[in-house]
Amino acid sequence: MAPDSRTIEHTGGHGSSRFFANVHAQVYLDDRKGISMRSFLDLLKVQRWDDHRYYHHSRINQTLHLISAISFLCAYIMVFRDPAKAALIGWLVAMTTRQLGHFFFEPKGYDEVNQATNEYKEEIKVGYNIHRKIVLMTIWALSPFLLLADPTLLGSCQPPVKPSDFIYHLGNFWLLIGVSGLLFRTLHLFFIKDLQTGLAWATKIITDPFHDIRLYYRAPTYLLHGQLFDTSIAQDHPQEVEL
Repeated sequence: MAPDSRTIEHTGGHGSSRFFANVHAQVYLDDRKGISMRSFLDLLKVQRWDDHRYYHHSRINQTLHLISAISFLCAYIMVFRDPAKAALIGWLVAMTTRQLGHFFFEPKGYDEVNQATNEYKEEIKVGYNIHRKIVLMTIWALSPFLLLADPTLLGSCQPPVKPSDFIYHLGNFWLLIGVSGLLFRTLHLFFIKDLQTGLAWATKIITDPFHDIRLYYRAPTYLLHGQLFDTSIAQDHPQEVEL
């Protein structure tokens, strides 16, 4: 069946700006077989490019994402040996460095490159926008107090007898929060978007550490040379993309 070719257009926060993703993709639709693997990979490309061009202008943010990505890879390796320790690495190092970049170093004003307001970018974000991140990080920050209030977590674990036991239980609790956050947004996207969007986003999140290292490994060098913002985003920005 011939591909369904369309041009994807985004309109800025006040409806006055037009900008286009930098991915040339063909979505193959088949009434009998559903959506093909090719269209899934194309959607994954779009999500990755949109995430980069909208939310990673700052070289400081990119550098923090590089640190985060390396930390997440360490956690991925550790999860097979010690899941609780992997969760501690993931939340205390990988997640904190990643979110520090978004909260404090990424510009919040009008995006001249993409011709979009920050409000619009937050509205269209597929995954966790700032509001959703605040909710998730608040749950994470309050979780130790819940464990202190109920050391057995509703009978799911033995009461800790020493500080290391408490840290171990907390690590497992954080692992549950992380997995639940991923599954919740994936299932949410199934309902508000479609199955493919949710699966593509989940795949993006899981593989982000590998992709971020490839994308941002030079960010510290640019930062040392005094470049605070990524100028290549504007250079790579196309006129339109066909889907």
